[in-house]
Amino acid sequence: MNIPDEKAVSQPGVSLWVNGGAVPSTSLRSGVVTNPATGNVIRRVPFANAQDIDSAVKAASAALPGWRSSPPLRRARVMQKFLALMQAKQKELARLASEEHGKTLPDALGSVQRGIEVIEFACGIPHLLKGEYTENAGTGVDCHTLRQPVGVCAGITPFNFPAMVSLWMFPVAIACGNTFILKPSEKVPSTSMKMAELFKQAGLPDGVFNVVHGDKEAVDAILNHPGIHAVSFVGSTPIAKYIYETCARNGKRVQALGGAKNHAVVLPDADLEFTADALIGAAYGSAGERCMAISAVVAVGAIGDPLVRLLADKAGKIKVGPGDGEGVEMGPLVTLAHRDRVAGYIDAGVAEGAKLVLDGRNKKITGYENGFFLGTTLFDQVKPEMKIYKDEIFGPVLVVLRANTLEEAIALVNANPYGNGTAIFTNSGGAARRFEEEIQVGMVGVNVPIPVPMSFYSFGGWKGSLFGDLHMHGMEGVKFYTRTKVVTTRWPHADTPAPGLNMPTLG
Repeated sequence: MNIPDEKAVSQPGVSLWVNGGAVPSTSLRSGVVTNPATGNVIRRVPFANAQDIDSAVKAASAALPGWRSSPPLRRARVMQKFLALMQAKQKELARLASEEHGKTLPDALGSVQRGIEVIEFACGIPHLLKGEYTENAGTGVDCHTLRQPVGVCAGITPFNFPAMVSLWMFPVAIACGNTFILKPSEKVPSTSMKMAELFKQAGLPDGVFNVVHGDKEAVDAILNHPGIHAVSFVGSTPIAKYIYETCARNGKRVQALGGAKNHAVVLPDADLEFTADALIGAAYGSAGERCMAISAVVAVGAIGDPLVRLLADKAGKIKVGPGDGEGVEMGPLVTLAHRDRVAGYIDAGVAEGAKLVLDGRNKKITGYENGFFLGTTLFDQVKPEMKIYKDEIFGPVLVVLRANTLEEAIALVNANPYGNGTAIFTNSGGAARRFEEEIQVGMVGVNVPIPVPMSFYSFGGWKGSLFGDLHMHGMEGVKFYTRTKVVTTRWPHADTPAPGLNMPTLG
């Protein structure tokens, strides 16, 4: 979008980061960054064009040979210095994320920490890149594998985790010997710029890591640039599908994580108080703007009514306000347009006949009347055909469905087109084991409401929540950012038979 008024023009601008330093965009298009708690414009952000993207690709391409050929141990040492700087600046990064996204400072700190843990994983890259070796695979023939970098890689990230999701991508990619271009959400650009500065301070060569900002024009320039070899994406399912199809058509390696409708199945034997507390945090933390948020509860049998009563009581007591406010548990939504979109879903739920137990519309915070706030919302007696169930709302709206049996609950979850994350709450080991075996979802929690894997495991869903073959970080991240080369070796002696015209065998 264009800058809307003179007040926005007076705000400080965000630069691009190309070839080791901040540079202006050549584009005449730009947008604004708002503080969601106040509604005020706080920064301008350039919308990069194809020329800007090409400049970033040229910088990354020029840096690639030297970085790719550097020993993994040397790359790991840069990662270790970057890790120390990120730990030292964790609070500053969290404040930037809170200011531009609206999430509370404790939530922002936690998300930065989870991203830092991926850097810790990437510090082990010398071990992670070790290949396989077979001596005498055939008579006098040895065989080994190499893991080599893909080339120039790019990442396109959403607004909800300005640090963490980006850190799922570029530390692993760069540790593997690739160079990287990051396109963060234009709504939250500052955290990425700060990380670029810290990476340079850690000794990263110029051009290895670049940051560009923008909208669809910048994204399309990334997807169609012949100098970019792999693309990682996190966002909505329609865009993930578009990214996947476009990259595949252009011969690029791609992993595109899409949307979610994460279910929590609650069995009658679950600890009611523990379960309700877990669901409240999973549904309303970060104002529900998490791809791993629990947005649908499937209450099985008699636990439904007491669970809904307890959820309503606990959700109604959540303190809503600015992300840096004392004791605030839930901040605003990221933009006015998104706040209004989520409120529209509440309207739709009422119109479709769901039982509105708790209404978060028209939430006003004294002193922050222009902020993008919604209160906690809870629906009961929701049916699978309702819009509030079918769509990813991405806000502080929790819906409760009812099921008679575990079998019925599993069938309901598996029928959903998304397959990102799910959880079951129960004291039955047998029920939990059946659930984890039969559920068609990529990440499963047993009495764990947000089953986000640690950095040394992979992150990713199934079905409409993932387009591509490999998940993010962990060993699947290493596999995505490297290509395997198999080398077969023979050192002939004077008496070694010469190869013939037949298909060679190694027995």
